[in-house]
Formats: sequence, C-alpha cells, structure tokens
Amino acid sequence: MSVSDRKLDQSRMPYQLPMPAEAAPEIVVPHVLPDDERVWVPQMENVWFRPLCLHVGQGYWVNLLRVRKSGVLSRHRHPAPVHGHVLRGRWHYLEHDWVAETGSYVFEPPGETHTLVVPEDCEEMITLFHITGAMIYVDPWGKVTGFEDVFSKIDMCRAHYAANGLGADYVERFIRR
Repeated sequence: MSVSDRKLDQSRMPYQLPMPAEAAPEIVVPHVLPDDERVWVPQMENVWFRPLCLHVGQGYWVNLLRVRKSGVLSRHRHPAPVHGHVLRGRWHYLEHDWVAETGSYVFEPPGETHTLVVPEDCEEMITLFHITGAMIYVDPWGKVTGFEDVFSKIDMCRAHYAANGLGADYVERFIRR
C-alpha cells in the first residue's frame, strides 16, 4: 500500500501502546511570552532570553531572545545551524542586506559569522531561536571573545532563578538529556 492509498485515521481513540521507556517527556510551555518577568534571564543590559528547551544530549537550545534597546547586540559565529522566527520587532545583520521582521523565518547555515543589529526605531524585538552547538563571540577580525552553549545557558538560568525566588531547579522543566 502506498502512502497515497492510506486512509486518514479519523478515530478519536488515542494511541494504545506505551511510549518507549527511554523517551524523554515532552515540554509544553503554555505561555511562551510569560506574565512573570522573572522567567526572562538577563544576558546583558536590555537583553534577556527565555528558555524553552535546553537539550544537553544533543547540544542545542531553543529560547526567545528579547531586546529592548537599539544598536549592535553581538558579533558571533555559528559552527552549526540556527533557525529563527521573529515574533516582534525587527533586526538585521551588518553582513547581509535583508531585514528580519515580525513573521520572518531565518535560517543561518554553519560557518556564518554576523553582527546582529536592532534598529533605532524598534522598541522591542523578540525572536525564537533554535541554536545547535554554540555561539562563538568574535571581534571584527574573528578573534574569539567568548562563547555560549547549552551548558552555559543552563548555568545562567540556574543562577538567575535562584536569585529571583523561582529557585535554581526552575530550569529543570526545560532540560532534556
């Protein structure tokens, strides 16, 4: 039977067999844009991230990046792919002639090095990013000035949540192994 010959199962009966014992539980975040400001983890002045999935076994993270300032945010390189979806505002890279604005999807291939800029007339930018591997911060000539990976993101979350009353273990809901 070919895929096109199959009939769509319209029954409302859920799957009846157990899930694989090794399967990680799903993550459901009911309010991606939270009412509680404490969920946003400060990254630098006027820049925060909100974790959604921190997958240590596969070395990626999914988060919202929120920026409430204009100007150069960071220059960085990606050794692995990045996917982005702009939820609010807009931004661009100095190295390219396109602008990512509300509703835009951006794919950044491995090897990309770029300088993220939020324009002057943008009050708030929020973009969902799925980042695999690391963000390697560099100067204009490629000299490494720092990095972030899933483990440093978890450390930032733990410290922030411990300090603001949510508790260091608050981050556990986003971690998958």
